[in-house]
Amino acid sequence: MSTPTEVASRYRLERRLGAGGMSTVFLGLDSVLERRVAVKLLAEHLAEDETFVARFRREALAAARLQHPNVVQVYDSGRDADSGRHYIVMEYVDGPSCADLLRDRGALSVETTVSYLRDACRGLDYAHRAGVVHRDVKPGNLLVAEESDTVKLADFGIAKAAEQSRVTQIGSVLGTAAYLSPEQARGEDAGPASDIYSLGVCGYQFLTGRLPFEYSSLTELALKQQEAEVDPVVDLRPEVPRELDLALRACLARYASSRYSSALEAADALEAGLHGELTDATQALATGATRVADDGAGADATVPLTASRTQATRAVRTDEAPRRAPPPRRNAAPAPTRAPQ
Repeated sequence: MSTPTEVASRYRLERRLGAGGMSTVFLGLDSVLERRVAVKLLAEHLAEDETFVARFRREALAAARLQHPNVVQVYDSGRDADSGRHYIVMEYVDGPSCADLLRDRGALSVETTVSYLRDACRGLDYAHRAGVVHRDVKPGNLLVAEESDTVKLADFGIAKAAEQSRVTQIGSVLGTAAYLSPEQARGEDAGPASDIYSLGVCGYQFLTGRLPFEYSSLTELALKQQEAEVDPVVDLRPEVPRELDLALRACLARYASSRYSSALEAADALEAGLHGELTDATQALATGATRVADDGAGADATVPLTASRTQATRAVRTDEAPRRAPPPRRNAAPAPTRAPQ
């Protein structure tokens, strides 16, 4: 199959915007509504995987139900009759991805980092309340609209479709490995807390210009996620408020139950941290997020996130994550209509 110049007799492809292992994205023109759109063409080899195609269509429908200022809107999807290519038509975001910004600028300012994370948290909170988990949060999927300097989350849906089909090969995990949560790396199902972890990796990279863990193989990364501690951001960039560092590392907690209970809670904590304040949730997590082996205390003892690095290196693996009582829920906007699963 060749790349068409027009899709569905409606979307004229103008130029390529980017490409990945599963798709290529083009800038297109909707000839009916006379507006710019982004057209994603799935890779040709995926059309042969009937399981993937069926799941992808279902997930595309779920993503199309999400209408939020911080989520890239899905307009249309289907199969082009002439070329046979499967496509998704999305809102065109005129601006770079956060991956582009990291490549061109290196670390971002503290204020910009929190602003972008807050936007992403709002989009994630909306999606989570609709029953949709992103599963592949990374800088390349955080698009910055230049006119408003607002972040929009892209690529809802394709991750779950690939996870549950033959596209994901045995022994591998979907997505950029460094941004996957520990539970995803173990092959477990992703939940809202997994997206919060992935966003925490993004925030750490925005502030420091590096990933939380350096690794040369997926095995080494998985081991570090389970046993090593993240270097405090303030050790690498002293001007970052300590409270923001604690909030960010709470997003990066090893266990899902030790992270923020919602993306909205994470957004509040990051915003407070920017201003040198700790939310109740951050304080609770900072005093009980890390398990250590302490003389005479047993494996259930805890050490604050503010503990020394010597203490942190004594972290031990356990079969059960530490638990905390959920904080009082913040009043939130009504949840959107639940998307189909």
